[in-house]
Amino acid sequence: MDEAKLHDLVGQFLHDLGGAFSIPLVRIGTQLGIYKSMVEEGPATCEKLAKQTGLNERYLREWLSAQAASNYISYDHANKTFCLSPEQAMILANDSSPVYLAPAFETAVAFIDNQDSVQKAFKTGEGVGWGDQSQCLACSVAKFFRPGYKNHIVQEWIPSITGIQEKLKSGAKVADIGCGHGLSTIYMAEAFPKSQFVGFDFHEKSIEDARKHAADHGVTNVSFEVGLAKEYPGKYDFVTFFDCLHDLGDPVGALKHVKDSLNKDGKCMIVEPAAGSNLKENINPVSRLFYCASTMCCVPTSLAQEVGAALGAQAGEAKLKELAVDQAGFKTFRRANETPFNLILEAGI
Repeated sequence: MDEAKLHDLVGQFLHDLGGAFSIPLVRIGTQLGIYKSMVEEGPATCEKLAKQTGLNERYLREWLSAQAASNYISYDHANKTFCLSPEQAMILANDSSPVYLAPAFETAVAFIDNQDSVQKAFKTGEGVGWGDQSQCLACSVAKFFRPGYKNHIVQEWIPSITGIQEKLKSGAKVADIGCGHGLSTIYMAEAFPKSQFVGFDFHEKSIEDARKHAADHGVTNVSFEVGLAKEYPGKYDFVTFFDCLHDLGDPVGALKHVKDSLNKDGKCMIVEPAAGSNLKENINPVSRLFYCASTMCCVPTSLAQEVGAALGAQAGEAKLKELAVDQAGFKTFRRANETPFNLILEAGI
């Protein structure tokens, strides 16, 4: 045994355990509005923050100490004050930031709630249906993806798809497949009022929530319908998958249906988790998160559906191209854009 390697590994586990133990604390900070109060207040003592937030000082002091030890907030020993740096605020307090990660802690709780069902499936090989998983999972996933969608779909991803931005500006028909709570659909509809958008999802409760979100946003050029990815009706100029193709039981069947539903010169945009084409390329912090999520959510969801392809969240571009071109019959396929968390792929007929 190499003792130096052992010590390094123990250090890594301690770091990971600190993050795991922080899950309820970050949720408390978000749900009680502590992070946002700290941004508004600026550097402040625990006593001042307790008065500002109306929270018990003793509980708050322990929470602040844990957050400072985690480097989630900053502490000035000389003045006994706590604050969020601009960088910390971007991650924990600014829900419009592209790196707002607080909702990921909510998703972690949903995965823990899923443990019993997924653990049983390890023995049976059966799936765990999306509607049978933790009821907070759909909400937490929507919150987790929202910052990325809000900051990238209209500004960067759509402009990178050949000829689509011009069509959307003049008026096009768009289908957003696996739309969930409909945030991706709504952001597109708000940006392109001359186009018509339909969001499809097989989860009825998510569609109900999507309709409520659309009403709250006052968007009138969007509708939401319960429908399967390989059965939705209509012809479209643009079809989108946002972080959901790998969750489908039959992704090839879905892609074939998309190809048939596209008008001439139509395009399909496939947004998938960032991944290399093999495990060696995916030994990194981002892929680590996605493999964990895939184990607890994506693979069980796919296995519960017809075919049960179970691509997993780290299928990678090469595998997705094989599905789209070799099996579904798309003529063109390319990487149009990317972020540290996503691949943005264009498929054309």
